[in-house]
Amino acid sequence: MKTELLFYLVPLASLAALIFARYFFKEMMKESEGTPRMMEIASYVRSGAMAYLRQQYKVVTIVFIVIAIFFAILAYGFGVQNEWVPFAFLTGGFFSGLAGFIGMKTATYASARTANASRKSLNGGLRVAFRSGAVMGLVVVGLGLLDISVWYILLDNFIEATEGQKLVIITTTMLTFGMGASTQALFARVGGGIYTKAADVGADLVGKVEENIPEDDARNPATIADNVGDNVGDVAGMGADLYESYCGSILATAALGASAFYINPQLQMKAVFAPMLIAAVGILLSIIGIFLVRTKEGAGMKELLKSLGVGVNVSSILIAAATFGILYILGLENWVGISFSVVVGLVAGIIIGHSTEYYTSHSYKPTKSISESAQSGPATVIISGIGIGMVSTAIPVLTITAAIILAFLCATNFDVQNMLSAENLSLGLYGIGIAAVGMLSTLGITLATDAYGPIADNAGGNAQMSGLEPEVRKRTDVLDALGNTTAATGKGFAIGSAALTAMALLASYIEEIKIGLIHLGQNTIDIAGRTVEVARATIPDFMEYYEVSLMNPKVLAGVFLGSMMSFLFCGLTMNAVGRAARQMVEEVRRQFREIKGILEGKATPDYARCVEISTKGAQREMLFPSILAIAVPVVTGLVFGVSGVMGLLAGGLGAGFVLAIFMANAGGAWDNAKKYIEEGNFGGPGSLSHKASIVGDTVGDPFKDTSGPSLNILIKLMSMVAIVMAGLTAAFSLL
Repeated sequence: MKTELLFYLVPLASLAALIFARYFFKEMMKESEGTPRMMEIASYVRSGAMAYLRQQYKVVTIVFIVIAIFFAILAYGFGVQNEWVPFAFLTGGFFSGLAGFIGMKTATYASARTANASRKSLNGGLRVAFRSGAVMGLVVVGLGLLDISVWYILLDNFIEATEGQKLVIITTTMLTFGMGASTQALFARVGGGIYTKAADVGADLVGKVEENIPEDDARNPATIADNVGDNVGDVAGMGADLYESYCGSILATAALGASAFYINPQLQMKAVFAPMLIAAVGILLSIIGIFLVRTKEGAGMKELLKSLGVGVNVSSILIAAATFGILYILGLENWVGISFSVVVGLVAGIIIGHSTEYYTSHSYKPTKSISESAQSGPATVIISGIGIGMVSTAIPVLTITAAIILAFLCATNFDVQNMLSAENLSLGLYGIGIAAVGMLSTLGITLATDAYGPIADNAGGNAQMSGLEPEVRKRTDVLDALGNTTAATGKGFAIGSAALTAMALLASYIEEIKIGLIHLGQNTIDIAGRTVEVARATIPDFMEYYEVSLMNPKVLAGVFLGSMMSFLFCGLTMNAVGRAARQMVEEVRRQFREIKGILEGKATPDYARCVEISTKGAQREMLFPSILAIAVPVVTGLVFGVSGVMGLLAGGLGAGFVLAIFMANAGGAWDNAKKYIEEGNFGGPGSLSHKASIVGDTVGDPFKDTSGPSLNILIKLMSMVAIVMAGLTAAFSLL
């Protein structure tokens, strides 16, 4: 079969994903929203979420226009930028935002329907929530592959170059639309995270601790804003984030393949198409996995986790098997070794998921120990949560370390002696990139398990505020607790995939420098007395030419700056949540004080005011951290040059990955420790232990839903900015 014909499986798979996403959406919409009160509450949440997104997209549009104009000046004015970059940047941002919007719209329609389905059975509630989450998963992978397919066809028809060089230019140009996706994802994650946690902290501290009313009680003025926040942060934000990871891993691997097989155009095309085809088959097999998820009435947490695990694990096994077939049909050199690189990525994703589940689910010892520590007050809850979060970094870090080495060695036939030869280095880095593709190949179903979380959470809120029977609330609580664990697992998965993707992007940065030099008219470089043609220069050649070594102070300066950025970014976003939450706490106290009859249920709180506070706070606070993440790689490149940027990306990846795992797991563990006490353990709801656990959960909120998840986007965004600005960095630097 001709390689060119196989490519058309990619757009076909993307269309299949979008068709099934539409099918699941239509099926969900056929379900009843329940009682008039349930419909009313759902409409409050829906209108609040849409109002927030409209406001956010207005701000983001202005930022995108300014950056696109800047890129256009670099491309058409100074000639240091590819002419396609401004357009690629805009489409990347548009599709990333669209994926988040569709996912969030689905979630806001699904929550009341999940609560209503839970009135009949636990399986009914699980089915509605999970299939609705699947809309998010399938839309992300569908739009991602559609965007990649359209750009490839477009550039293939417009770019003219020699056979080997053409694919290098196409893949490196396509890679730049990742910056648009990353920028949109960061705004969505940071803005959504600030929104949701300001509302959550206000609702918990005043409602649950001070006034002793239950979670999601209709008397709490911040409860609607809290439910809106679950959608804008954990659905729209996560969707935009993983859209960028998904596209970034495929495009970085394609660019590395174009470089690794530069001298053999036939193999080069196969290496470029391989990650796209693996992702395409992954979509089809994820759809099968989605249909396998079901449970029985009365199931506990472990049974529910097992139900979701069946779908994910079956999809993973099928994709692993299919990879061998795809690469065999392509006839890729060392197809068996590269297939095992994909398997390494899949296995790494599963291990990280199980590790996260162990440290954050209240079915296991770590989270139960935090619940137990609540008996001695909030301080011990904070101490034990931080300790468990730190310990929880070990397994993911060891897993990613092993995955990087194994994926590299599999792709090079375990040629340890010549591991760093020019040819093996290119092949090994391609192996790491395709391992990231393997990890994300099940995204259609893994993102469904993640997006399911906020839907189940909102369903519980709807059941509570609507005054449904205790049995319904009990079922939604089980689904909600499962959602907390799947959300934490999804964050761990997103961070792990970000680490592998960032590693591939680091190598792709050198390819962009190569294209940048050619674009500037520099066709040769002098290395230690020998002249090398830029188009044929290898990664070790560029490392030597730019003196990328730990003995170079510019590299070390970059490493420290990258490490600092992770902590600075977390500090800025944590403080932003604190400021916004303070306003929310004051507003909730004011309403309890001034609107007589709220606590007795005789007066209706001013929900809209709390929604407005969260919306304005998020828009105001998200700009500075996001713009800083874009500016630092540009300034580092202008001051320290290529070697400084390599250090920056390495430092950001190392510190950011470990810090993100710590924050996500600590926050998830605190949240479920509180849930475990609410189930009647260690004194149960309203006890001193419960109030201590609420303090821990409140501290953990910005950990797991704002700063932690934003870090994986920061890692990739800095890489993407460096890649897009490679032409300017190659043309000019102070040192």
